[in-house]
Amino acid sequence: MKRHFFKKTILVVLLLILSSNVVKAAVTLPSFFTDNMVLQQKSAVPFWGESNKQSISVTTSWDKKTYKANVVNGKWNVILKTPVYGGPYSIAINDGDLKTLQNILIGEVWLCSGQSNMEMPLEGWGKIDNYKEEIANADYPQIRLLQAEHIESTLPLNTLKVQHEGWNVCSPKTIADFSATAYFFARKIYKEKKIPIGLIHSSWGGTLIEVWTSSGALSTIHDFDTEIEAMKSETNREALQQKYNADLAVWEKQVANADKGMQQEKAIWATENFDDSSWKTMKLPSFFDSNGLANFDGIIWFRKKFTISENNKDFNLSYYADDDDILWINGNYVGETKGYNVERHYTIPAKFLKKGENTITIRVFDGAGNGGVYADEKITLKSENETLSLAGDWKYNIGADSKDLPAKPYLAQGQNRPSAIYNAMIAPLLDYKIKGVIWYQGESNAERAFQYQKLLPLLINDWREKFKDKNLPFFYVQLANYKQQKQQPGDSDWAELREAQFMALKLPNTGMAVTTDIGNGEDIHPKNKQDVGARLANIALAKVYNTKIEYSGPLYKSYSVKANVITVDFDFNENIKAKDNSLKGFSIAGADQKFHWAEAKIVNGKVEVYAQEVPNPVSVRYNWADNPNGNLMNASGLPASSFRTDNWAGITQKKK
Repeated sequence: MKRHFFKKTILVVLLLILSSNVVKAAVTLPSFFTDNMVLQQKSAVPFWGESNKQSISVTTSWDKKTYKANVVNGKWNVILKTPVYGGPYSIAINDGDLKTLQNILIGEVWLCSGQSNMEMPLEGWGKIDNYKEEIANADYPQIRLLQAEHIESTLPLNTLKVQHEGWNVCSPKTIADFSATAYFFARKIYKEKKIPIGLIHSSWGGTLIEVWTSSGALSTIHDFDTEIEAMKSETNREALQQKYNADLAVWEKQVANADKGMQQEKAIWATENFDDSSWKTMKLPSFFDSNGLANFDGIIWFRKKFTISENNKDFNLSYYADDDDILWINGNYVGETKGYNVERHYTIPAKFLKKGENTITIRVFDGAGNGGVYADEKITLKSENETLSLAGDWKYNIGADSKDLPAKPYLAQGQNRPSAIYNAMIAPLLDYKIKGVIWYQGESNAERAFQYQKLLPLLINDWREKFKDKNLPFFYVQLANYKQQKQQPGDSDWAELREAQFMALKLPNTGMAVTTDIGNGEDIHPKNKQDVGARLANIALAKVYNTKIEYSGPLYKSYSVKANVITVDFDFNENIKAKDNSLKGFSIAGADQKFHWAEAKIVNGKVEVYAQEVPNPVSVRYNWADNPNGNLMNASGLPASSFRTDNWAGITQKKK
């Protein structure tokens, strides 16, 4: 009996201990208040959390001051006064149970955001220039790193999901998967000023600027009202999906009617005996943008003859197509797939084949960016007994150019719903005191570059309002050079996007790093992130940290016309010059709006531009291309921004 009573007593005691632990649960803090964090210097810094007690005290080691607060509905907050930069320090939070944060620095906090070029890590998928050496040398304990997870939300969130349990000290062990641009930005500032730097990296590849902007700000321009309304209820989302499906069906029929390879919904260019002798040739697998069709979007048909030794077995064929494709063998429809990043796996029935010569036809629709048929290695037909490579020369012809097609319906989904990423990856940070923002984004908005003229200022002003700092420094990267170079001057959506970025410099306390000299025509993710980060840092050093340093190449200021010469004046025009040999990258047009390559020379700190083909010029453009080759610079060694003196409707202004 006594033994049984003793066991019951022990059980009761254990239960009391467990229940006591539940009641005395430690104070909880947001994910970004952790060991190793950086707090903004010389500021009133909000500091908050949750507790199930009635009151709480917070003691900061830098001034031994204790802040007290009542807990209301489980939440508490205080305002910490931070000194000039220094550390390491600690913060003790006591609600009856003590929680202490260690190794805290007081310094400068920068929010680093945008799409894939900001996200691009030193290693991983990025593998920037000299990444192994850069990682090995990344021993900077005064630089701290906070990495946000990819999260999207219909409504604004209070908590930020982060990686690695919060802040990390910059070291070879922690830097490899962090933003290269952000790291090189911080490294240069730290080397110059010896101020601790905290980097909050919150970016997401392939995202649009409107997803980083609050719904309240977007509602003021009404461009995204339908999408924002659809986020409010399932009924609205279903209605939007139904409308998209209906619009897409209409659009697909319009495209088929415009396609020269189709006739009354029949694929006449896929028939076995179709005469393709007049077609040009292209090597596959490849992107056609790099094979004589630079910047082409639309429909391309590919045909090739191949020979098999028997036709009593099915064959399998795998490859990628960008964006959508349809496959025929000897005029027989095999299948189709949508999506640029989806590997095709087609089975070709033996009944579609014949011993000897056969014809394969692939119709590719590309909506934007690179297009074509590509594979990790070769395009290979395989059966149980036979393997045949289809790599090499294919006949091709253009079925339709996107310029002649109606715009494809668009449905905002997932992370690319307007405000969806702002809600999850920016809104939780609004009370975290920051010094400024660096931003690298725009590639995904290039097709709507004219709209970007209002979207970028909208985002800047929105963030300044939400962070409660109307003068919040906002420095960004202008799009680099990309795609195949054109032989003749012409339109460019990337140039129009750069123009929109240039125009945003009208806002106070902004800065732009020009990168058209350090991109890669064949890679939308150029590996040289060292110079990108350094150029952003130069802007911050000059505008924020009062350092005498060159931070900008020439920026277009004004122009005048006299006879057949246009004279262009620049800001930041000290010792303007050609980087090598004579100036290039300038084109000139008369009232007919037809541009011709121009001669250009520097006279008294200005550039005089003229062309024999244009006796009465009215407009000059510089570096107006996806992948320009202009070489104007100044004493800083930094390149001039692209510009134009006209306001003629560009290709993206004509789009909805």
